[in-house]
Amino acid sequence: MALLLRDLEALDRMIREGLIEEDRRRIGAEQEMVLVDQDHRPAPKGPEVLERIAASQPDERITGELARFNLECNIPPVEVGAGMLRTLEAGVEETLGNIRKSAAELGCRPLLTGILPTLELRDLGAANITPLERYFALDRLVREMRGRDYELFLRGTDELSIRYPSIMLEALNTSFQVHLQVGAEEFVPMYNLAQLVAGPVLAACVNSPILFGRRLWHETRIAIFQQAVDTRPVGGTRRETLARVRFGDNWISRGAAEIFRTDIARFRMIFRQETSENPLEELDAGRIPKLRALQLHNGTIYRWNRPCYGVTDGKPHLRIENRYLPSGPTVLDEMAGAALWIGVMLAGRERFGDFTDRMPFDRASTNFLRAARQGLDTHLEWTDGRSHPAETILRRDVIPAARDGLQSAGLPGEEIERYIGVIEERVESGCTGAAWQLRSFENMHESLRRGRAATCLTGAMLRLCEEGRPVHRWPAADAASCASDPTAFATIGQIMSTNLFTVAEDELVELVARIMDWEHIRHVLVEDHNHRLIGIISWRRLLRFLADPSNNASEAAAREVMVAEPITAAPDTPTLEAIAIMRTRRLSALPVVEDQRLVGIVSEHDLTRIAGELLEERLRSAKNPDR
Repeated sequence: MALLLRDLEALDRMIREGLIEEDRRRIGAEQEMVLVDQDHRPAPKGPEVLERIAASQPDERITGELARFNLECNIPPVEVGAGMLRTLEAGVEETLGNIRKSAAELGCRPLLTGILPTLELRDLGAANITPLERYFALDRLVREMRGRDYELFLRGTDELSIRYPSIMLEALNTSFQVHLQVGAEEFVPMYNLAQLVAGPVLAACVNSPILFGRRLWHETRIAIFQQAVDTRPVGGTRRETLARVRFGDNWISRGAAEIFRTDIARFRMIFRQETSENPLEELDAGRIPKLRALQLHNGTIYRWNRPCYGVTDGKPHLRIENRYLPSGPTVLDEMAGAALWIGVMLAGRERFGDFTDRMPFDRASTNFLRAARQGLDTHLEWTDGRSHPAETILRRDVIPAARDGLQSAGLPGEEIERYIGVIEERVESGCTGAAWQLRSFENMHESLRRGRAATCLTGAMLRLCEEGRPVHRWPAADAASCASDPTAFATIGQIMSTNLFTVAEDELVELVARIMDWEHIRHVLVEDHNHRLIGIISWRRLLRFLADPSNNASEAAAREVMVAEPITAAPDTPTLEAIAIMRTRRLSALPVVEDQRLVGIVSEHDLTRIAGELLEERLRSAKNPDR
């Protein structure tokens, strides 16, 4: 802690003495992505991809992430001015190209998306943590600080409630982080502006609506990250403590050091920095300190607009890091979102005036959460004290400000139009990445199981992302477009039904019969109070039981009819293997169990439906060979 306090004192001194760089602006970005295998599932091959890159085409911009199936590219800062967005885009494309080449040799591909639709809870196990000690240490320390499992609860069109013991929930998220260098003297108005526009900018860029087959927030990453890195201990009564992932509390008034002071006062250090640097002595000697302890602590506080300190070419600087933009759907889409934010920031307070006197901070914070939940479909409170549709605020205020800001920075009209034009068309059409995913998923959800719909959706995203068109020009995916794609039903986890009807072993057989009749199903599963499968009742077995006059059907319990300890399979069981099991064991249904818990069921009906789809597609192809 002494090192941290000393670093803060040194930062205060550099600001007072005018040592912070004021006359330069730079932008930079960090591109996160997920690796996907040939079945459109997460591919935990990040370390191996990095080894291939290091051996064939060393690229220090590409690094690993918490999960083995994620990678990150750090794009070097670019001077603000003509060509800056083109240069940044070229840097992202170049690093992606290097990753694609090495990943292809390992049977996988990078995908730009806020959350991979095919991710499952089993993908977040310790085996998929990147094998670096700092990640295991972070997981261990955060769990110790929290004192119990993480509880993730989200409600959108669907509902999700899970408990998980590991910080690997964070690995569900991939983002496109953009930063802008600002001067110390202008930091207050610039940071407040970043907070003001976060809601409308996020509304235009949402791309993370589906998690574990559930339709949740348009930018579900926001809710996941806030809960996945929450180190607050959970008890019967929670003190008014703050989460490490946060938007903020108030408009700031005293500069960057004000935020650092608040975070030091509020949050314990997770890691301790060992350094021989004395920042005050460095300043006395005319040298610029690195402030490593401050940077390390700041790296464990996840503000959506995060202040950062750094040194470039021997000069200290401050920057604002935008952390809420999602990865994808395409590089052009990401760059359009970045251009929107950078342009608004460059337009500065001249465009919006002193809004902090006219708009309570809580409205900006609420706007951010509303945008995360509903994207362009939400209303936001604005500086005039009124509520407007998000698209109105974007078209009337934010997009014109972005154009002005980029023009004032010297960008030519063609460069501005390439990116801001995409935003304008996206807002006009209402088709964000999240809207496209939801529309496509709903097209398939009526006829496909959740797992198979997620696989088809991911396959369409991979194909369309690599074509490069912005998402508002993508055709919606549907079930017909993936009928013949074998990756859509490679495992039973993709085709199983998760809409389960269960009874306890002491429930009446009469209830079992009525459930089958009411819900038009042929199997009812029997589980204990811990959701562990203990039996299965088929309609054939039930009919035989009811037809036997020696049975007292009116008082019989489920345990008297069920097949105890039924044969089961795991979600990652290959579909062909499951078919073989059902055929040789003469099973009409195969329950699916994960970690001893019942998670789904595959029946003869499911397999017959898929066979029908494949036959129909084969006959169509034979009739129209050019399809």
